[in-house]
Amino acid sequence: MSTAFRAAVAAAALAAAALLVACPHSNGGGTGPSGGSGTGTASAGPDAGVAVVPDAAVGQALLDPSGVACPVLGCVYHAGAGAYFACTSGGAGACFHYGAPCAPLDGCMYDAADGRYKTCTRPVQGACEAWGGACQPAAACMYDAADGLHHTCDAVSDGRCTRWGALCDPG
Repeated sequence: MSTAFRAAVAAAALAAAALLVACPHSNGGGTGPSGGSGTGTASAGPDAGVAVVPDAAVGQALLDPSGVACPVLGCVYHAGAGAYFACTSGGAGACFHYGAPCAPLDGCMYDAADGRYKTCTRPVQGACEAWGGACQPAAACMYDAADGLHHTCDAVSDGRCTRWGALCDPG
């Protein structure tokens, strides 16, 4: 081995050792492969300011199972696909990122063939295979084919918006 290579390896080893020394260290609390058990409390030692995971029995959830970790995604009409998809990120009248196909919970979907919202009696993969009568979506945020964006609808008649409002978040 060359002297330059040995020097580079030695420098890398010293840098790795310095990083290990600088990292917070465990005070022996917590549970893990070592079989130790912790108190679930913080100390003023080297771990001060580091979050402590509460003790839990095997198979017991650390978080309250009745809590909600993520918001419910909106089910949004995608004009290019002619179907509904989960909106993972949206605002200003548009969905920016789409997820899996879906159907709105109220069953009221946009029919591009006649520009009306109708009850879908047979949704399949975000599209409607059988239409029912005109409806008004539970959320007042509706798709406007004129500009391709979602607006608040201030008045609906026969499944069509007759008075558009401001842009809204479809997700």
